[in-house]
Amino acid sequence: MDKEDAEKYILAGKITKQVVKKAKKDIKPGQKLLEIASNIEKNIETLILPLPSPFEGKAKPAFPVNLSINENAAHYTPGNDTEQTLEESDVLKVDLGTHIDGFICDTAFTLNFDNTHAKMIEASEQALEEALAIAADKTELGKIGETIEKAITSKGYKPIQNLSGHGLGQYEQHSPPSIPNIATGNPKQLEEGQAYAIEPFSTNGQGTVKEGSQSEIFALDKPRQVRNPNARKILELVLEEYQTLPFAMRWIENKTRMPEFQRKVAMMELMRAGCIKAFPVLHEQKGKTVAQAEKSFILFEGKTTTLC
Repeated sequence: MDKEDAEKYILAGKITKQVVKKAKKDIKPGQKLLEIASNIEKNIETLILPLPSPFEGKAKPAFPVNLSINENAAHYTPGNDTEQTLEESDVLKVDLGTHIDGFICDTAFTLNFDNTHAKMIEASEQALEEALAIAADKTELGKIGETIEKAITSKGYKPIQNLSGHGLGQYEQHSPPSIPNIATGNPKQLEEGQAYAIEPFSTNGQGTVKEGSQSEIFALDKPRQVRNPNARKILELVLEEYQTLPFAMRWIENKTRMPEFQRKVAMMELMRAGCIKAFPVLHEQKGKTVAQAEKSFILFEGKTTTLC
C-alpha cells in the first residue's frame, strides 16, 4: 500500500461514515427494504463530500447493500419485486461498502426499533470495539477471535463461528486472511500496509449459519466465452461496471432493461459456464436472531487507522 492507496481507503471511509449517519437517521419501520437499499446505494454516489482531484465523483457502492433480518445473517439484498417492509420488532443488519478505484471501506450496523434485542446488538458492538483496540501490526488473528468470543459470550450470546472478518484488497471485498470470531489459536498476524474488516456476529441461536436457496447477489468468477448474446451482454456489463466486486440482480435488471425470461436464461448460462458465482442468503436457526457490527481499518505508516 502506498500513500495514494491509503488516501483512497480513507476517502472511502469518510463517505461511508456520512452514508451510515444518514441511513441511521432515515431508516424507519414501515419502509420497504427496496427503498432502504436503493437510498443507501444512491447516497454513496451522491452525498456531498469534497474529494481532492482526481477522486471526485469516483465513489461507488462496493457491493449491494445487505439488509438481512432476524435469523438471516448476511447476503440478503432486495430484488426489484420485493414488497417486504421493515417491522418495528425486526433486527435489521445493514451491511454496506464504498469503494474508490476498488479500494473499499466495509461497515455494518444493526437496528432494532422496539429494543427487544438491544443487549445482543450491544454484544456485537462491544466485541468490535475491543477487537479494534488490539488491532495493530503483528496482532495474531487468534487473539482477535478470542477477544470477540469473550466479549459476546460475556453478554450471554454466541459468536457465529463460520462467519468472519477479512482482508480488503483492491476490487476484492473478501481477501485473505480470514479474521475469526472465535478463539482459534491462529498465530498468523496482521501486517503493515494492509486493509482489513472485523465483523462480529452475535446470536441466541446455535452459533453457525447455513446457505439458503435464495440468491440476489452475484460476482464475477472467471470470464469465459458464452454463446447466448444476452449472457455476453451481462458479462460485458459486469466486467466494465463491477469487475470482481459483488453486484445485485436488480442492478443488472435496471441497467440492461432485459426482459425477465431472457435475463434469467442468460444468468443461468453464465452460472453453468462458471463465469458468475452466487452468494446465497446465510441464515441461523429459524426463530433465532443475529446481530452484526463491522468496521474497516488500515495498517499504514506504523498506525491503525479506522476507516468507518
